[in-house]
Amino acid sequence: MRRIFQIIAPALLALVLGLPTTFAQQRPPAGAPKQKTLYERLGGYDAIAAIVDEVGSRFATDDQLRRFFRAHSKDSLTRQRQLAVDLICDLAGGPCYYIGRDLKTAHGGLGVSPSDWTRAMGLLGEVLIKVEVAERERKEFIALISALEPQIVEK
Repeated sequence: MRRIFQIIAPALLALVLGLPTTFAQQRPPAGAPKQKTLYERLGGYDAIAAIVDEVGSRFATDDQLRRFFRAHSKDSLTRQRQLAVDLICDLAGGPCYYIGRDLKTAHGGLGVSPSDWTRAMGLLGEVLIKVEVAERERKEFIALISALEPQIVEK
């Protein structure tokens, strides 16, 4: 469903704004270099999985965030890890599909505070630097994840 929306959303927006709506007018000119997705620029699936693994490890051992990882079986943690990889892969333009629950439901009742979110984003930034993600991609990655805050943080 998300993929369909990503395809038709530009046409709907163009219609609302009174802009040309043919898909041919939205495509780059023939011969123009294809823009690589964030997924490709990060290094693909394995690079995203490595980022998720490092971030998860830091979250699970962080004094402020580890409470979110207690009392889970190894199987549950493995599933959460796979869902995180799939979500990021999907959002970054990769070939994955996120099949998990919506993030508001998945995080509901955990009590993720703005302070927890700030700490998590700081650790994410540290990991992206550690694994040598270029500045442009770091900024895009952080922006991608930052957009999820309203669905995760309970105020």
